[in-house]
Amino acid sequence: MPELALSVLDQSPVPAGGTGADGVRATVELARAADRLGYHRYWLAEHHNSPALAGTAPEVLIARVAAETRGVRVGSGGVMLSHYSPLKVAESFRVLEALYPGRIDLGIGRAPGSDGRTSIALDGHPPGEAAARFPGQLVDLLGYLGGQLPPDHPYHGVRAMPEGSGQPELWLLGSSDQSAAYAAHLGLAFSFAHFINPNGGPDVMAAYRSHFRPTEQMTGPVGSVGISVVCAETSAHAADLAACYDLYRLRNETGKRGTFPTVEEARSHPYTDRDRAHIAANRGRMVVGDPPRCRAELVALAEQYGVSEMVIVTICPTLSERLRSYELLAETFGLAPR
Repeated sequence: MPELALSVLDQSPVPAGGTGADGVRATVELARAADRLGYHRYWLAEHHNSPALAGTAPEVLIARVAAETRGVRVGSGGVMLSHYSPLKVAESFRVLEALYPGRIDLGIGRAPGSDGRTSIALDGHPPGEAAARFPGQLVDLLGYLGGQLPPDHPYHGVRAMPEGSGQPELWLLGSSDQSAAYAAHLGLAFSFAHFINPNGGPDVMAAYRSHFRPTEQMTGPVGSVGISVVCAETSAHAADLAACYDLYRLRNETGKRGTFPTVEEARSHPYTDRDRAHIAANRGRMVVGDPPRCRAELVALAEQYGVSEMVIVTICPTLSERLRSYELLAETFGLAPR
């Protein structure tokens, strides 16, 4: 890998005037490009009941993306474990590992990936109760994957099949110190979601490293950072593209959910002073600019976190603009094409 590895987190965004099917098809095309360009991982996100994000079933998308690529690792970013049986998640990813040995990542998240009502529809538990169940579910998942449920476990002897195909690489994803604490205690790799919470991340990552407990599978801490990036040939064009994401977030956070706006919509929107302040605060989640600026900011952020891998989330009005952003990053970081 290069000195700073670049990976992709794809939320399967739905473009203005498009459909969820368009978002899913774009995921497959972008994955092929990321593989050619030399990206290290390609992670698929999980969101529910969102008109703007089409990736509701990462395990299904992983199977397709892995079949369409050759060198890039493919995984979830992440499976929202509170919605599911740990045994079923272990089985799904054992099947994926059997199909694509040595290439599968299982990224696990604590958040619901949805609104509260949708979360209840998914797992039958109020969001607070689901969150309380998460630590036990995580321990059970590790037990199923490793074939090591303790003798007093009610399901001791139940095994996640197919066996004999190795294990997926396990990551815990989060935007808080709680997720980092779980990862450190259980000896898991940890990816901090700077694109969700841009505050305090370096301290969280430092605490994860200092409290990490080695295991047979992982002898030392391994971290990465998820960050929103919009890269274009010029900073002015990058700013135009990022303004579309700014408007999407503004609408979404005020209950006006929909697909991603166009550049024209972003330019003509009647922003209030409060809107502009909100957008300025949100920009802390993002790196926006031409290739030299994006490279400098990503390298600086990686140094602050003490990591050697950045997981890039890029959403632009069109697929061609998203592709170009990833191409420019690959070029400026000298990724080795496959």
